Amino acid sequence: MTFGELVYPFSKDNHIESFNIGFNNFKINYSGSMAKGLPKRSEDFSAWYNELVKKADLAENSAVRGCMVVKPYGFAIWEKMQQTLDKMFKDTGHSNAYFPLFIPKSYLSKEADHVEGFAKECAVVTHYRLKNAEDGSGVVVDPDAKLEEELIVRPTSETVIWSTYKNWIQSYRDLPLLVNQWANVVRWEMRTRIFLRTAEFLWQEGHTAHATKAEAIQETEQMMEVYATFAEQFMGVPVVRGLKTESERFAGAEETYCIEALMQDGKALQAGTSHFLGQNFAKAFDVTFSNQNNELEHVWGTSWGVSTRLMGALIMSHSDDEGLVLPPKLAPIQVVIVPIYKGDDQLAAISEKANALKDALQAKGISVKFDDRDTVRPGFKFADWEMKGVPVRVTMGHRDLEQGLVEIARRDTKEKSSYKVEVMEEVITNLLDEIQENIYKKASDFRADNITEVNSYEEFKEVLETKGGFISAHWDGTAETEELIKEETKATIRCIPLDAKDEEGVCIKTGKPSTKRVLFAKAY
Repeated sequence: MTFGELVYPFSKDNHIESFNIGFNNFKINYSGSMAKGLPKRSEDFSAWYNELVKKADLAENSAVRGCMVVKPYGFAIWEKMQQTLDKMFKDTGHSNAYFPLFIPKSYLSKEADHVEGFAKECAVVTHYRLKNAEDGSGVVVDPDAKLEEELIVRPTSETVIWSTYKNWIQSYRDLPLLVNQWANVVRWEMRTRIFLRTAEFLWQEGHTAHATKAEAIQETEQMMEVYATFAEQFMGVPVVRGLKTESERFAGAEETYCIEALMQDGKALQAGTSHFLGQNFAKAFDVTFSNQNNELEHVWGTSWGVSTRLMGALIMSHSDDEGLVLPPKLAPIQVVIVPIYKGDDQLAAISEKANALKDALQAKGISVKFDDRDTVRPGFKFADWEMKGVPVRVTMGHRDLEQGLVEIARRDTKEKSSYKVEVMEEVITNLLDEIQENIYKKASDFRADNITEVNSYEEFKEVLETKGGFISAHWDGTAETEELIKEETKATIRCIPLDAKDEEGVCIKTGKPSTKRVLFAKAY
């Protein structure tokens, strides 16, 4: 018996992508990933999520406990989010600025509720220099380099920004002041999960100052609606607009507006918040202005933010057991073209057609990747781009092209169809819009099927354990009852929906009178 060649190129993940083994006239061909696939969502949602983040090349854990490395493909999705939101902010009159990473510790103590809300999560800088250990064991903190005042690594920027606003605002002519910053923040979380809860994460935080209470409330509501529009029209994620209960409000806010999303495992995720700060921070930092009657008043403030947590929402809302499912509006690569060929002549002919299509689509603002790698087989490419959630895959084979046909596969439904080459540009353009709409509809239908009204505590606990999702129930309005339900069931009040209708009822826990239903859920 004579042996033919054995070819086994390995990928960066150390699994075989393809091999050929020949025994005389008998040949075995293999193309594809030999790595283990994703766990089933229905069996272990947490393991499925963690593996998907890894296999889709989005992010990984860093050497620093609780922190993440966002990889290029994951950051490309975040950039799309960032660019879209940044335009929406600027369209509503906001400008970007940047404020220090470090906050004097004394600033936090100026607003009592604020320091109480963040004290347990603060990372503190106490020294500014290291030195070599005398025993040669490495470096140690230089005790002579202790800071006069310790610095907090920002968990959020209200205090340092309002201390700055004191210098920027003197008159009603300086208002409104509409500022946003893109930054990183640090909150020393004990239990972390990539994108959803990390010790350091990326976000934007808007901070605005206004002459009147009405203007500030209008701003708070406007920014909540900006977030909701982004979530629904770009992420394809339906959200509930609502108010947080007093115990769930942002530390230092008089009112917190929020958007709440429902993930495929039936848990809720807070996707964005917008806070009406009243005059709390203005009074804490003595930010005043002369009104039109030349009288001094404290300004009214807001703050609002979303973070890389949106990446987690995107993954958990749409993806399946084969990998990511990305809405076209946020996909870094909207169309991938995969050639099927034998020999350089066939590749050259296919490349001519592929590059012409690529140029035409890119002229329309559609991002396209022509995957002409010769180091992996087509089957591996299909699985690779499916894992990464590319909305549309175009397969160009030599035989099909001879008949003037090209195959298109859509990621959301996995449907495949063949089309004439000359209509490809129009078909793909329309298909991307259709996929965007379908992804939203699927998530919206799922949410509608997983909002359940209950009228007793026994029914509440049964639905929570057997079905999950949002549970609409009456609550007596007290923090004590809210905390008791949380302790007993691990469910929290996600929000008081803004569209909740007045309805006479009784609290599911205490039987006391209630006039509105709130949404409970287990949450991330």
